[in-house]
Amino acid sequence: EKFWNFVEASQNVKTSEHDGSDYSSYHEMLKVACQSLSPLQQNLLKFSLSLHSYSATVQAFQQIAADEPPPKGCTLFFAVHGETTCEFDSLGNLLQAASERPKPFLFKGDHKYPVSNPESPVVILYAEVGSEEFYRYHKRLVLKAEAGEITYVLRHYIANPSKEKVYLSGYGVELAIKSTEYKAKDDTQVKGTDVNATVIDENDPIDEVQGFLFGKLRQLYPDLTEELKELRRHLVESTNEMAPLKVWQLQDLSFQTAARILTAPPVDGLMVMKDLSQNFPTKARAITKTVVSSELRAEIEENQKYFKGTLGLQPGDSALFINGLLIDLDTQDVFSLIDVLRNEARVMEGLHSLGIEGLSLHNVLKLNIQPSDSDYAVDIRSPAISWINNLEVDSRYNSWPSNVQELLRPTFPGVIRQIRKNFHNFVLIVDPTHETTGELLNVAEMFFSNHIPLRIGLVFVVNDLENIDGLQDPGVALLRAYNYVAQEMDNNYAFQTVMSIYNKVKTGDQLKVEHVVSVLEKQYPYVEVNSILGIDSAYDQNRKAARGYYEQTGVGPLPVVLFNGMPFQKDQLDPDDLETMTMHKILETTSIFQRAVYLGELSNDQDVVEYIMNQPNVVPRINSRILMSEREYLDLTGMNNFYVDDFARFTTLDSKDKTAAVANSMTYLTKKGMSSKEIYDDSFVRPVTFWIVGDFDKPSGRQLLYDAIKHQKSSNNVRIGMINNPSEDPNSQNTLVAKAIWAALQTQTSNNAKNFITKMAKEEIAKAIEAGADILEFAVGGMDINIFKEAFESPKVDFILSHAIYCRDVLKLKKGQRAVISNGRIIGPLEDSEMFNQDDFHLLENIILKTSGQKIKSQIQQLGFEEDLASDLVMKVDALLSAQPKGEARIEYHFFEERYSAVKLRPKEGETYFDVVAIVDPVTRDAQRLAPLLLVLNQLINMNLRVFMNCQSKLSDMPLKSFYRYVLEPEISFTADNNFAPGPIAKFLDMPQSPLFTLNLNTPESWMVESVRTPYDLDNIYLEEVREINMFLLLHLNSVVFPGLIFKKDIKTEIRISVCTSWQFSLILNGTDNSVLIINLLLLAVNIVFRRSRNSS
Repeated sequence: EKFWNFVEASQNVKTSEHDGSDYSSYHEMLKVACQSLSPLQQNLLKFSLSLHSYSATVQAFQQIAADEPPPKGCTLFFAVHGETTCEFDSLGNLLQAASERPKPFLFKGDHKYPVSNPESPVVILYAEVGSEEFYRYHKRLVLKAEAGEITYVLRHYIANPSKEKVYLSGYGVELAIKSTEYKAKDDTQVKGTDVNATVIDENDPIDEVQGFLFGKLRQLYPDLTEELKELRRHLVESTNEMAPLKVWQLQDLSFQTAARILTAPPVDGLMVMKDLSQNFPTKARAITKTVVSSELRAEIEENQKYFKGTLGLQPGDSALFINGLLIDLDTQDVFSLIDVLRNEARVMEGLHSLGIEGLSLHNVLKLNIQPSDSDYAVDIRSPAISWINNLEVDSRYNSWPSNVQELLRPTFPGVIRQIRKNFHNFVLIVDPTHETTGELLNVAEMFFSNHIPLRIGLVFVVNDLENIDGLQDPGVALLRAYNYVAQEMDNNYAFQTVMSIYNKVKTGDQLKVEHVVSVLEKQYPYVEVNSILGIDSAYDQNRKAARGYYEQTGVGPLPVVLFNGMPFQKDQLDPDDLETMTMHKILETTSIFQRAVYLGELSNDQDVVEYIMNQPNVVPRINSRILMSEREYLDLTGMNNFYVDDFARFTTLDSKDKTAAVANSMTYLTKKGMSSKEIYDDSFVRPVTFWIVGDFDKPSGRQLLYDAIKHQKSSNNVRIGMINNPSEDPNSQNTLVAKAIWAALQTQTSNNAKNFITKMAKEEIAKAIEAGADILEFAVGGMDINIFKEAFESPKVDFILSHAIYCRDVLKLKKGQRAVISNGRIIGPLEDSEMFNQDDFHLLENIILKTSGQKIKSQIQQLGFEEDLASDLVMKVDALLSAQPKGEARIEYHFFEERYSAVKLRPKEGETYFDVVAIVDPVTRDAQRLAPLLLVLNQLINMNLRVFMNCQSKLSDMPLKSFYRYVLEPEISFTADNNFAPGPIAKFLDMPQSPLFTLNLNTPESWMVESVRTPYDLDNIYLEEVREINMFLLLHLNSVVFPGLIFKKDIKTEIRISVCTSWQFSLILNGTDNSVLIINLLLLAVNIVFRRSRNSS
């Protein structure tokens, strides 16, 4: 929505209103873009533009346009299902025939107009945003989209793009001194012949250094002997700045550099670190004079114990944390860093807008509430499962050790440990009459007979009608035969009987009653078979319970195989694959149990099955819609004073404000009654909020609401709100139930309203109301009838109209479609025939409580909000944090001390701030990159910065033998005449001439750079031989490497793309050969300038 708001607003920027320069054009468009952005987001936008991070996307659109191809002589054009035109009048003809052609593939970065009919033809406009012609056609396409005639998509396209190259930033340049330089020398070898001028005899009558005659000065000023010595030493060092250091001078260089940085004012500390680290070879000698205080050394060494023990950092290592997220300096470039900053900014500003600030904000931010990636499992502690063995009690396993510590005993890789504990549980849920059941049971029998450490369970899902005759139904016959033998003998013997029955079934055939009867008659000739299998059989245990367990767990179509409650995929149920996968699972879970035993989480006196079933991935029911990894969340961070009972105002709001208005107007049902911002029934913070969306005047909507209310009766953690999504245009006759619910919520006390709404959700009562019954007949005791009747009969139905438009524009639901919104997560639209029952609400609640609800609730309670406001806050914070892209967990750190050993920059008060912690040795390559990066971040974001020194002691070699420049700017720069500045540029000024340098580029991993204008050998740069004062090099980014995997569907092979050396490459999208995207990458220029020292000869 913000993009389209920008497009609309930018048409008001007329060229006549500014001078047409780069500077004024940039700032005019930036002013428009920043209208809906916070100051922090504005800074990040400027930074993104300076990095040209969206150039590849724009260029991709340009290439896609070229492949359409564009009609000749057009500055913009339309594409309708493969046909193109730049005449708006001919668009109608293309739309009429569009249904005969396939719809185009839309990319993730496509700009799709939010009000569109998904069934309508797709019109893609290729145009340059900002041109007058674009706005003329844009307005007409918007009208068509809002009328539901088209789906409008905009792609950037410039008919005559500029040939100028774009200057890049976000890379480093190193001038490394060749290894012939800087060999540390032993003191005993430094004689008078050494080039180091400090050993010249100070009694020399002339003793000239840089024009100063020190012999004469000592004669004239004998009382200034020590001062003259210091001056002479300084001049000598500046004359011979690259002279080798002695071994004893090297030892403390890291600590001395840290001391030099920390003695500077905090605001200058980063600049000092940048200067010292990036020019270290010429600064090293002066640094050796720095005195390191004992307090500084002691604090650094104490902190290093924490770095090593908790963060795994050795002395000299570096790390960067932003809000607890580890930023890997080796693998993450500035482009991935800006993505991190953007995501963090969105969450932090969202929390700030909800009233959570300062330290509380960062405590909430550190909550690890990401949904688990692990496979979900169902509870296998049900009595419906018949276990044929038990490793812990059966005599056949008596020879096995029973101590869980046996898991830690070393064995050869791949060996399955035989321990008398039920670590591995294998459950078959089968229909006895299914063709594959016999094969699956054979696999189980193979595991059992070969003493594989598996506890094996069976669930036979058969007909559960009351009066069923086992002599007519083979499934029921098998179940009753199994129960009979199990009761007479044991489950193990009953399983062997079942295998005997299936041995009589030919491959590919189905089980029949005669197979069961023949085995029973052979094994038990003295028993009347009819008494076992017939209608009045006493051996009917678990028949209904087994089907109930199968349906309650929702594990999908039969057959189902569970390993520790986790279902195998359908393609893994082939007998050979199942055997292999099960053995693999045993080995895989063994390592998990080993870790649990090692950490003391699982001990010998614990029930292993209880331990497994208490893991967070175990749920009461598996519903793929609830458990799917791709999730969509509402933005609940909007704060306004709008409500749904003002429809005219509601229609003017954007999605975020519409959601805020719905939340403001919501009144909730709870177990103990009803809660709203005005009514407080009890002082309990409820971490789970369900919004039930549906047409409550239709059976499907009422059933969804009724199931939610039934679930709520068993849980005080849940509150329920309602959003009506009418199937038809609302009128007084088709919204009776919806109006009754709304009137009760607005006028009645909590319990009365809840009881009345529960009645309204029942089908027989709703039918009676539709048939013309007076709604007051169904009033519950204690209701204020007069107030209710007045609200119910009111002609004002703004709330229904607002709910309808909210469902259409924000929830993207069709009329009458159902959905459940749980703590801001949209589950839906539900299909017409899709069941979402009480068990699903129970599963949803369990997942929220385990992953996020309880954690957020405990944090919110500490902030002291009123109870219902706190419940609202839990819902909104959950939606905000859960919508975050899944990443690494945040690291919590508590440092020993930061008084002497850290550079500290405090944030501006009253504003959202980033908590940034850097750990660095100031004489390492990481310091060369980190210091300029932190300087730029300090201009972009408000941050609480702490830079801890992690120095190495007793150095024996020069720690840094290179000069370094990191090219990074927070914003695009301009020249004095308001044109784009020719930069950014890496500048090496006042460089020493004597060393031999080699140039290295430290670019993002995917860049492939080629030189364009480099008249010198970059591997051997010797500035003494360079005639010009300035040495200028120009390089281009030739192409970008896209590493990844290509999977070919038909033969299951994979190919790794390692390098793209050409100017273009192809991607096959969606596995179809005709969806080919060819991207020509921008040629982006990189500038490097060297300048010799001005005072060089």
